[in-house]
Amino acid sequence: MTRERFTPDFDPDCGDAALTSARQDVVIGRWQGLRALLRATGPDWAVRGHRVRLLAQACADRSTVETWLAAEPRSADALVLRAATETTRAFKVAIAAGRGVPIEQRRIDSAVSACHAATEACPQDPTPWVSLVSVARLYPSGVRRRELARWWDELHRRDPYSIEGHLQVLHYYSARWHGTHGMMYDFARDAAGAAPPGCALPVLVQYARVEEYRYALDAARGRTAAVASGEHWSHPGAVADVRRSWQRWIAERGSTPVTPAELRDVHHLAHAACLAGCADIGAALLRLVGRRATRTPWSCTGDPARQITRWRRELGVEG
Repeated sequence: MTRERFTPDFDPDCGDAALTSARQDVVIGRWQGLRALLRATGPDWAVRGHRVRLLAQACADRSTVETWLAAEPRSADALVLRAATETTRAFKVAIAAGRGVPIEQRRIDSAVSACHAATEACPQDPTPWVSLVSVARLYPSGVRRRELARWWDELHRRDPYSIEGHLQVLHYYSARWHGTHGMMYDFARDAAGAAPPGCALPVLVQYARVEEYRYALDAARGRTAAVASGEHWSHPGAVADVRRSWQRWIAERGSTPVTPAELRDVHHLAHAACLAGCADIGAALLRLVGRRATRTPWSCTGDPARQITRWRRELGVEG
């Protein structure tokens, strides 16, 4: 009998069928599905944050969220989604402008105003604070330290173990934005050290390693060999970080199925484990996710599908 060839499933919604349905509504300009989805999600902040982030990407090039607000101007969910959408739009403009090219401050200010409106409409929700910390990166010189600290405190008070919230601060402190590699790693390791057993925050160190790699690639202007020769992924510290993240997060978490909101995090650890030579951890994580895949972080070191398929074969992962 011929074994079925493995093909990674890069579902942009990470297997969240309800989210997929709502995103299809966005395409046809229908906002009622968004309202139903966010209402059903409730205060599960990890799931809500995942859904709002991906819905914002779908809404950024359309007027669906504005149509929703026109119909229900006081909808807290609509205001939260608009804040995330305005943040996404600002980043799209920044990406189109090119690295180092400032965008109009009024666009950044507009996103910040949308975030503040959402925090007032939904005072218990950490999601608009995540958007606020994210858009802070776009100010040419960042924001005042006291202001960033206040925003972070508000987010942390509502959801102290928010992966997405921590990730946005990590990016802010990175050398590509308003900090240094040292500041970024210090933040990641402090957060990991304060996390309870089974919490995903230790994987922030793997996110930091990807961020450092991307910065090195930019500095080398795409000369991958110049970066790879430094054993970025496999030096003793990187290996120790992989094993520490595995032990404090996945080993404590057990074999609980990976949720859509967790899939990107698990792939960051799987990617790091494979490149660090931690075959036991890499194999276990690739088995855990099965066919479900995310393009990041694999895309920063090559073709995602080819890499995942190759590592599964080399590590003896069946299926």
